[in-house]
Amino acid sequence: MTDMTSALLNTDITSLKRLHQGKVRDIYDVDDAHLLMVSSDRLSAFDVILPTAIAKKGAMLTQMANFWFEKLSHVVPNHLTGIDPASVVSPSEAAQLAGRAVVVKKLKPLPVEAIVRGYIIGSGWKEYQAKGSICEIPLPEGLRIADKLPEPIFTPSSKADVGDHDENISVAAVEALIGKEMTDKVAKVALQLYREAADYALTKGVIIADTKFEFGLDAQGVLHVMDEVLTPDSSRFWPLESYKAGQNPPSYDKQFVRDWLESSGWDKTPPAPILPDDIAQKTSEKYMEVYSKLTGRALV
Repeated sequence: MTDMTSALLNTDITSLKRLHQGKVRDIYDVDDAHLLMVSSDRLSAFDVILPTAIAKKGAMLTQMANFWFEKLSHVVPNHLTGIDPASVVSPSEAAQLAGRAVVVKKLKPLPVEAIVRGYIIGSGWKEYQAKGSICEIPLPEGLRIADKLPEPIFTPSSKADVGDHDENISVAAVEALIGKEMTDKVAKVALQLYREAADYALTKGVIIADTKFEFGLDAQGVLHVMDEVLTPDSSRFWPLESYKAGQNPPSYDKQFVRDWLESSGWDKTPPAPILPDDIAQKTSEKYMEVYSKLTGRALV
């Protein structure tokens, strides 16, 4: 059994200034060049942060992202520094960071989310049904839900504040924000990251249906991938053995939570209801299952 009592809903680091509290991550200022990024065990669904923490989730997100950063470092630089998180806080605060924190480079974030889709599902499926396209990219007729696309596609979205919804936008809209050259580079890098990760994941029995990358620039203007990569929070992972095109596959993420919330009568506005222990437990186990499948590692 997972110990749900050890879950961390909020960090309390007073030795550093907190700059931002996101849906999952708390970000603290270390110095002019570095940030401390801590992944809590918070869970959001329907863009609302739930009052129930999911044990081990933050450590799993951090360690899975680190696995991919390492594996894909030949494609693009990433935000990791290798600095021990415990070295930047007071000794009494270090226990909060165990296995769930990284010290990262300060980068200038690009104002878009780089979404890559290899399969048609979610908001992409809805748009395809209405228009035959996703983000104004025309697709072949006759696709079914969860079909593999002929080629992965880059379908960017706007970056929403906490509580708001990301909006799919066209590549032309991205070019207006960051220029054509940078848009082309982001699209090329995002597609390569996705292809390499998806090919590897298939060898482990996992389909990566789609994923979201975030990028930033360093002081020299060099593109870096940042935030998190290829985790169940930023990606749709499906078990290969139960995948059937034309059916909405089960996924390794918060589907238990979404299904329970949908059946609970909650109207999807804050505050969200407290999750039953068994739903929180199953969600934690699902996260751990895909972590061990993909990384082959034990959680530290």
